[in-house]
Amino acid sequence: MDALLLARIQFGFTISFHIIFPALTIGLASYLVVLEALWLRTRRQAYIDLYHFWLKVFAVAFAMGVVSGIVMAYQFGTNWSNFSRFAGSITGPLLTYEVLTAFFLEAGFLGVMLFGLKRVGPGLHFVSTLAVAIGTLISATWILASNSWMHTPQGHEIIDGRVVPVDWLAVIFNPSFPYRLAHMVTAAYLATALMVGGTAAWHLLRGHGSPPVRTMLSMAMWMLLAAAPIQAILGDQHGLNTLRYQPAKLAAIEGHWERPPAGEGVPLTLFGWPDMKAETTRYKVDVPRLGSLILTHSWDGEIPALKEFPPEDRPNSTIVFWTFRIMVGLGLLMIALALCGLWLRRSSRLYASRPFLRFALAMSPAGLAAILAGWYTTEIGRQPWTVYGLLRTADAATPQHTTGQVAFTLLLFVVVYFAVFGAGTAYGLRLLAKGPAPAEHRRDAGGGPGERRQPMRPLSAAQEDGDGEAPEESHHGH
Repeated sequence: MDALLLARIQFGFTISFHIIFPALTIGLASYLVVLEALWLRTRRQAYIDLYHFWLKVFAVAFAMGVVSGIVMAYQFGTNWSNFSRFAGSITGPLLTYEVLTAFFLEAGFLGVMLFGLKRVGPGLHFVSTLAVAIGTLISATWILASNSWMHTPQGHEIIDGRVVPVDWLAVIFNPSFPYRLAHMVTAAYLATALMVGGTAAWHLLRGHGSPPVRTMLSMAMWMLLAAAPIQAILGDQHGLNTLRYQPAKLAAIEGHWERPPAGEGVPLTLFGWPDMKAETTRYKVDVPRLGSLILTHSWDGEIPALKEFPPEDRPNSTIVFWTFRIMVGLGLLMIALALCGLWLRRSSRLYASRPFLRFALAMSPAGLAAILAGWYTTEIGRQPWTVYGLLRTADAATPQHTTGQVAFTLLLFVVVYFAVFGAGTAYGLRLLAKGPAPAEHRRDAGGGPGERRQPMRPLSAAQEDGDGEAPEESHHGH
């Protein structure tokens, strides 16, 4: 392995951790808005119990997302300085806009959201929850605008070997941006719904069928039923956009090496093993004409083949062929789970069917796995370009680094990330295993103005009920 490949692996490793936590914060923030709105409207205790329960998980995910994002951003200057030099006039301002709008909005209201329910009153507290949720969506908008521009760049000129923006609206609203933003936000909602549903299933399988737990499962299945089919439609539209602007990526995803004779249509390869050296897909199982129908929405439509591109311009079909199928397969399982939930709901067995609950529990990490598989598909499928058609990945890396230097930092990242984020994930799973606490057993974070407890960091909101009591608080009878 050379320094370039190790730098790519390092960035892929760090972003794999980072993308999970913001996806959860996007989904959980919106879920918390819904829960608090329902509680304000109905005053049903189950909603506020769920709000306090998932607020703790949100605090853990938010904290780990911030840390992983900072570490990831530094690599633009360390391992990818030529990319920053070439495209920094576009990617730099876009990331700055995210900080000035989304991050400041989240930071301004996060403390009130986590600790202020008894201090500011329900109405203003709901506004704070809503502001944080909007902040997560604005953050996703700017990040996806920057990343989408790297896939479908426009609104710029190249002067003295550097990109110069000439039309910011064209830069932001580049051709792939709307599809990628909608696809990513919906994926975040699906991942959150699956985690919520899986948590409820875990407690129901253990006989803990309290109203909050049943409400969790019901809401998760409704969200899954609504969002999973929408995601399939968005994925189809994104595929059409990819066919137009990144045909080599689509050919690699399909393992499509040669055009069939005119009029035969493109088959859909369900399974196989693309061999990049032999320029063929081995052991393939094809469905005639289905590729044309799905990819072009016509019976005999054609798509470019990999052999039409120079070997140095071809993405690694072996990887993206399978990451794409993992994503699609998990998506189909999500739709199946949603339909099973609807059928059981109609027969009043949603909370009692143990095979269904086991299915929901097994699918709880599927949303995050699908996000990772989809992210690998779109980013590895962009290769060998960092900015598609403008800057090759080999030219984007910092040339001074040696293989040993990058290997050492990669090893350091692996050790530290698994220690830090492994501990954070374990703590989050511990919170999920405890389940929502009834009001009489719950110490709401940031109680009345007379209490001495003053949390100073977001993770304070994730403190488990009854854990870590300060001695001077004991007289309050918590």
